[in-house]
Amino acid sequence: MSVQIATIEDVRSAERIIREHVSPAPLIRSYALEKELGLRTGRRVWLKDYGWTPVGSFKLLGALNWMAQNLERIGERPVAAHSSGNFASGISFAGMRYDKRVIIVMPDTAAQVKFELTRSFGAEIRTYDISRDHETGERDHITREIAELEGAVQASPYDDPHVIAGNGVGGLEIVNELRRQDREVSQFLCQVSGGGLMAGHALSIADGFPQATIIGVEPDGAGDFRQSLEAGERVRLDRPTSICDGLLSYDVGEHNWPILQEHVSQSVLVSDAETRAAMNWLYSRHGLRTEPSGAITLAAALTGKEQLDGEGDIVIVISGRNVDDGQFQEWIRV
Repeated sequence: MSVQIATIEDVRSAERIIREHVSPAPLIRSYALEKELGLRTGRRVWLKDYGWTPVGSFKLLGALNWMAQNLERIGERPVAAHSSGNFASGISFAGMRYDKRVIIVMPDTAAQVKFELTRSFGAEIRTYDISRDHETGERDHITREIAELEGAVQASPYDDPHVIAGNGVGGLEIVNELRRQDREVSQFLCQVSGGGLMAGHALSIADGFPQATIIGVEPDGAGDFRQSLEAGERVRLDRPTSICDGLLSYDVGEHNWPILQEHVSQSVLVSDAETRAAMNWLYSRHGLRTEPSGAITLAAALTGKEQLDGEGDIVIVISGRNVDDGQFQEWIRV
């Protein structure tokens, strides 16, 4: 059976749905980062900050589009999904907007703020032991059980063309704003986990700025995309590890992989220590609190692991800021 691949036309269609519910996340110029990177006069650095969304991350974009596209199939049935927390709140927000019951399977170690956000939109939560999931497959088992016993429709956090297209709306926002300012883009840095965020954004950035180098960023303990690029096929990790809990998928989704193969030419691995330093930098320079998954792209820029030369601007995705305060304070103590 052939895999349905999301297109830029799907992203444009999703934009009409997303705008019914949320306004664009801000694209902020960082003078401090331009100075830190030593950019020549005329080049700019932009931070696309999804922490400003109602759920504190980019995840509601794909969730809203998925929900809107599946309303007939869902009907009176519940929606089930697994998530480390950000898709949980995203699909819960979508369920609230479309008056659908949502059941979420989350790891027992998820940040308290992610539990609270998800519940605040009316979802039910069931937890699993993430420390043993690589052996037991408990996460997927519970999710399938909900689908089978309660008739729920399963939503993938990333491996679905509607989720990819919805996430790509954020990329359209970047393209539209920078075109309005008559800017060009040399490099675009974005997180890669299951690939839903990057695949959607890559479609938009490649269409709007075809000359831009699209760079995927991963934790060095969860570099399945890097290994997949090198192997030319999807590689699965048995036990990805990192403080970046939102970037611990076992592999890139099959709907995402063809898009990433076509548009993402570079991969950067970042250590947890480097991510913590980036979180500290963002907080001290911009007063911006981020979760580790949100700051890892900035870490890739600050460490100079990827050449950021060229004539155009640099765009860095800050994917979310849902982190418990005590844990955040500990992580930025570098």
